[in-house]
This record gives sequence, C-alpha cells and structure tokens, in this order.
Amino acid sequence: MPDMACSLEQRVEFTLWTIFFRQGMSWKKEIREPRPVSWTVDKRKKGGVDDMAILAECPICRTRQSVKKKACKCGEDLDKAKGSKRVAYWISYRLPSGKQKQESVGDSIEEARAADGKKKSQKKEGRLFDIKPDAKMTFKELSEWYLGLEKVKGLASFKTVSGYVNKFNREYGKTTISRVKLVDLENLQEKRKKQGLKPKTIDDEINYVKSMVIKAFYNDIVGGDVLKAFQRVKRMLKRNSNARDRVLTKEEYERLLSYSPKHLRDILLMAFWTGMRKGEIKVLTWDKVDMKDRVIRLEAEDTKEGKAKTIPIGKEAFSMLKAIPVHLHDSHVFMYFGKPIKRNFSTALKTACKEAGILWGRDVKGGFIFHDIRHTFVTNMRKAGVSKSVRMSITGHAPKDMDDRYNRVDIQDQHEAMKKLEVFFLNVTQNVKHEASGRG
Repeated sequence: MPDMACSLEQRVEFTLWTIFFRQGMSWKKEIREPRPVSWTVDKRKKGGVDDMAILAECPICRTRQSVKKKACKCGEDLDKAKGSKRVAYWISYRLPSGKQKQESVGDSIEEARAADGKKKSQKKEGRLFDIKPDAKMTFKELSEWYLGLEKVKGLASFKTVSGYVNKFNREYGKTTISRVKLVDLENLQEKRKKQGLKPKTIDDEINYVKSMVIKAFYNDIVGGDVLKAFQRVKRMLKRNSNARDRVLTKEEYERLLSYSPKHLRDILLMAFWTGMRKGEIKVLTWDKVDMKDRVIRLEAEDTKEGKAKTIPIGKEAFSMLKAIPVHLHDSHVFMYFGKPIKRNFSTALKTACKEAGILWGRDVKGGFIFHDIRHTFVTNMRKAGVSKSVRMSITGHAPKDMDDRYNRVDIQDQHEAMKKLEVFFLNVTQNVKHEASGRG
C-alpha cells in the first residue's frame, strides 16, 4: 500500500503497476513502450490473429485454417494433401470498412504468398478499396469485356455464348450489376417459361451469364454478392430428366445415308464411326488428321470437355477421308461449295430423315437428332465388347472411378476397339441377310 503522503502521480502509477502485475503484463513493455495502434485495434479485437493471412482449405471438410497446421480437425493430413495439390489456398484480409474478406488463389502456396504480398502492398499504399466496379458497371459493359477476351472468342461455342449473353442483356443490359438479385433471376425464369421456352433453354441462358460472372469475380470485377445470386438460382430442368436414349439402327443409318446430300453424308459417316460431336466435325482441319497412323488428334480447345483426345479412324472413315479433296486455301475437312460448313445443317438432316422414313425432332416421341449418333456409337462399341475405359478415351468422357483413371489407354487399344466395332457390324449385316434369305 503506498504512503498517503505520496503524490497523486505516484499513487496512480502504483495502481496501474498492480493491475498489470495481476494480469501478467509487463509494466515496461506496456506503459513505457506502448504497443502500436495497429496491435490494439487488430490483434486485441480479433484474439491475436493478424488481419492479413494465408489460409489452407481442407479438401475433405472445406475448413479454412492457418497454413502452418499439419492436420485438420477432421483428421485429414494437410501436409500430404498439399503435396498432392488437393489443398486450395485463400488469402484473408480486412477492408478499410472493417469487413473481413477472403479470396481464392488456387492450389499453389507460391501464388498464395504472391497474392498476400500484393494485398499487403495495396493496403500500405492505401489502394485497398471496398467499392467494386460492379457498383457502377452495367451487364452490357461487363459482357463487352467478357466477349472480348481472347480465350472466350476462341471457344467453339462462342456464337452460342454471345447469343445467350445478348439475350440476357435485352432484359438487364442497362442494369447495374450489383442491383441484380436472386429474385430478379427467378422472375426472368418465370417470364421465359410464360414465353413458352423449354426448361433447358431457360437454364442455358442463366448458366452462360453465370460463367461470365464467375470469370469477372476471379478477375476482381464483381463481388461475391453478385455471384451468390447466380449460384443460388435453381435449375428449371431436373437433372437427367431430358436424357435421350434414341439409338440409330444400322439399317436406319444406311437408309439415312442414301437420302442425304454428299456433304451431309460424309458428316453422318464420320459421326457414326468416330462418335465425334457435330461441333468437332464442323471445325475439323486436316492438320488434326493423321492418315499415316489413322487417328484424329483434337486439342483441348477443340473439344467440349476442354481436354485433348485421340480418335481412331476405321476403314469406313478412312476411305471417306481419302476421297475428300484437300483445298489449297482452306484447311477444313468438310466443305460446302468450297466454303467451311459454319451454319447448322438441321434442315438438310430433317429433309433426309423425312425421305428415309425416320421421325425427326427432339420433341417428337422416338424422334431422331444428330447428337443421337454419338449415343449410337457408344452403344455399338459396348455391344461390340469394347471396355468402358477405351470407349471413354475415344469419346472424351471423364473417368468416374479409380480403375478408369489409372487404366492407361493407348492408340493400339483404340484401333483394336475399332476392329471389334467393324466385326460387330459385319456380323449384324450377315445376320440381316441370312434372315432375309430365310424369309424369301
């Protein structure tokens, strides 16, 4: 207890010393050398955690935690997960308003450190703002940025993408991005439904615009609130409710060929014997065709799956390709009056189907559309005894289980698969002729 004769300053100093002593704090460190303001504001307020940090997201429970942790609370070994690139990294920082924000930076710790350093520099220089460009930018302005990206312009589906984006802009093109909420997208769905559009068409419009918003989000153009609206809107079409099971028989296929014009006949033959998509066939160029090894090599940008694939060329397709003249001024394989086939050929296909006595149309019960040829190819390969992993390597479908992922398929396997398919159809043809002679 201090002497009552002590000065008021001495008594106050003794009282403060007693408080710090009881709380285990250093008098010299806290009073003589006070903490900087940033410590008292940030670390005390947040329990001693710095307001800028790199976080590691557990691949199992998705918990974001310090990169220093070796194991997650769910039991996952984070060190091993990091080594196998299964951990997603995030940077966490506080905006001037006090709002905590987190951003995904991929699966590389080096990229995460670089992003964290960039944010720290921005904060130090006063260039870290709460306001996003979406507060002033309209959807029309955003779409001009998105459709002008080289990667987007290079998409095989660019015409479809721009069509749906522009269609959305007729409704919300002049609207500020940040003002579009979930209820607005739901209202748009109902409006499209009343216009008589199919659920898939309605979903496609929302999904293509959603892809644009995601791209803008990862480029710091729009905020999470905008993306959240597109992520939470429900699909109109129930999953797999429009799955098709139409398979073209060999007899239907041959009848369809006989009523098709030359350019359509070649395309149908290529689809029937390779399983290639319509878009892949239309843009096919001779540099992708290896007549020596009898394979077609498509790059990632040529396929809908976004990954490269090799397709074997069987006897029928090889003979057809040999008969096609190579144009000096254009490298496209399939041409129409000396020009690449850019437009849809549904009218020609519809006419050929009508003359061949085959029902045509997606909405017609038992109706046939071009994409059904791909289903037919996969079905015929299965009936011919080709393994699932080889079938998937040819069509480009992603493997769904561990056995398929680690089962390496080479060109020889694919050529063997094509021989099985040819033998299968040879047997089918012989059986049909035998049955016909028996009836005669």
